[in-house]
Amino acid sequence: MDLLETLVAKGLRRELPTREEALAVLATPDEDLLDVVAAAGRVRRQWFGRRVKLNYLVNLKSGLCPEDCGYCSQRLGSKAEILKYTWLKPDQAAAAAKAGLAGGAKRVCLVASGRGPTDRDVERVADTVSAIKAENEEVEICACLGLLSEGQAERLRDAGVHAYNHNLNTSEDTYTDICSTHTFADRVDTVQQAQAAGLSACSGLIAGMGESDADLVDVVFALRALNPDSVPVNFLIPFEGTPLAKEWNLTPQRCLRILAMVRFVCPDIEVRLAGGREVHLRSLQPLALHLVNSIFLGDYLTSEGQAGQADLDMIADAGFVVEGSDEKTLARDRESAAAEPTEDDAAPAADGALPEQLSDRRRDLVSVRRRGAGTDLPPNA
Repeated sequence: MDLLETLVAKGLRRELPTREEALAVLATPDEDLLDVVAAAGRVRRQWFGRRVKLNYLVNLKSGLCPEDCGYCSQRLGSKAEILKYTWLKPDQAAAAAKAGLAGGAKRVCLVASGRGPTDRDVERVADTVSAIKAENEEVEICACLGLLSEGQAERLRDAGVHAYNHNLNTSEDTYTDICSTHTFADRVDTVQQAQAAGLSACSGLIAGMGESDADLVDVVFALRALNPDSVPVNFLIPFEGTPLAKEWNLTPQRCLRILAMVRFVCPDIEVRLAGGREVHLRSLQPLALHLVNSIFLGDYLTSEGQAGQADLDMIADAGFVVEGSDEKTLARDRESAAAEPTEDDAAPAADGALPEQLSDRRRDLVSVRRRGAGTDLPPNA
C-alpha cells in the first residue's frame, strides 16, 4: 500500500504524517491489518529495537475523587465497587513497588486520585519516593497526582521524581462530553508545568469512549505538539456504576489500528500500552508489542491485569526482550547516539458498537482489583 510505504518512510525520518494519513490508518480494512502492524512495526524497531519497557502502578490513594470524569471508576458519584482507601504510608507503597521491581519494572508510577495534590500530599509523595529509592536507587519514578499548583512540579523534581503523568484523554472539542469539573486547557497547563520544571512529560489518551476517528487523530496530534517523552494509550474499561458503562465500542482490530496510528504520529516516542489491553485486545495482545515499546506489568489502578508472569511470557514468546535499567528509552536520552538499525524483517465489524449480547459477555472480562496496594493480599507482578 502506498499509504503504508509513505508512513514508514516518514517514521524512519521522524517526520510527522499528515492528518489525512493518520485518519487513513484508522480506516484501513481488517484484511489489511497485518500489513498495517508490520509497517508500524518497522518504525517501532528502528527506534526501540525489540525492547519492551516495563512499568508498575502503585495506587497511593484510591477512590473518593471530587472530579466527574465519566470514564473513571474513582469519580465523584461512581457506584463502581472498587477499593477505596486514603494515602498509603511510604513503607506500604515501597512494599507494593518492590513486587513490580522484582518482576523487571524499570519505572514505578505513583498515582493518587483527586483534583490535584496539596502541599502536604507532595510531602507524602516525597517520603514515598525516598522509601522506594532506598532499596532501588536507579528506579524511575513517575508521579500522577492530578492538576499541579505553582511550585509543586519543582518540589517533586527535587524529591527524586523523574516524570509526571497527566493525560489529555480525548480531543479538545469533545472534552466537555467526559468532564465538567476541569478543562482540556487545565490538563495541557499541568503537562507544560511539569516540562518547565524539568520533569519528563508523560501524557496520553483513552480510546473507546464513543469518540470519532477525527477525535482520536486530534488528541494524538495535540499530544505530539506537547512533545511528551511517553504516550500511554488506554482503552476504556467500562466499569459498571460509571456513566460510560455501556460504551463497548472496541474490537481487537480497532485497538491495533489505533496503536499503529499513534506509532506513526509518534515514531520515536515511548508508546505505552496501558489500561484495558486485556479486556479489548484479548488474544491479540502479542501483536500490539510490534507497535508499542512499553507496557504496565500486572494490575492497574482499580482493575486487575493478567498475571505478571503471563506478561513476561508473552513478551518472550513474541520474540521481544525486557528493557534493562541501563538502556535508553527516551528520545532526548538517545540524541547523542545513532538510531538503532532497522531489523529485516468472516471478521467482525471493526468500528461499530458491539451487539448487546456481546456487551454482556465483555462485562465479564472486567475484574475489579482486590489485591495489592490497600489490601492484605500480595500484589500481582
